[in-house]
Amino acid sequence: MVAALCARLGVPHHTLTLSLEQGSAVQQRARVARYAALGHWCTAQGLAALVTAHHADDQAETMVMRLNRGAGLRGLAAMRPRAIVPGTAGLPLLRPLLGWRRADLAQVVTMAGLAAADDPSNRDAAYERVRVRAAMTASKAFDPLGFAAAADHLAQADQALEWIVDRLWQELARDDAGFTWNPPAGLPPALALRILERILAAQESPPVRGPELSRWLAILQSGGVATLGGVKGDARRAPWRFTRAPARKGGAVSA
Repeated sequence: MVAALCARLGVPHHTLTLSLEQGSAVQQRARVARYAALGHWCTAQGLAALVTAHHADDQAETMVMRLNRGAGLRGLAAMRPRAIVPGTAGLPLLRPLLGWRRADLAQVVTMAGLAAADDPSNRDAAYERVRVRAAMTASKAFDPLGFAAAADHLAQADQALEWIVDRLWQELARDDAGFTWNPPAGLPPALALRILERILAAQESPPVRGPELSRWLAILQSGGVATLGGVKGDARRAPWRFTRAPARKGGAVSA
């Protein structure tokens, strides 16, 4: 359908084909596969950015889904107008339509004399997003544009935290074995957790879940020793010391 439309309008078009194995979380796996395929293609073509048509309703649905999961500030900031395509070396991901409602975009398509594609999975209640969308559209209490504005405010707050963390990060001492850090007195946990995230990333540790990171911080704040993601944190005396630990299965905290 898209290929035919592009041919009629004289717009260059290329179809990318994906192949997913059977299993659970198909929408999440499909999302990862799509971005990987698009990012690879854009890079191979020497393109400056990947642009998607995510809109305000998508933003609102994503925020509600993440609220249900107890997401923190970074997660609730949801989709941003500008990001990096996952799995690429910095390819920009642009979302210029986050301020538009789904219905408004549908009207633009209709006025242009085009027929929108109808994906049957958008009505399959087996998917979390479909259930959230149905609940939100059934109530007039939800304003997607309000969610979009809130997401922008949260994104700005997240950027403010990262600005502070950038400066805290400069206070860490690094050597061949790892990191040494003396956290300032009264440092808010939100900032300490982000520093610990950076330490794990710098030590090439696998991603860990938020609760595990919080448990690691709690042990360190109590003056203990614990390992997370293959990194040993020792806070028995100041400053704290972080070094690689013998390989363990999984990323759970071990004291």
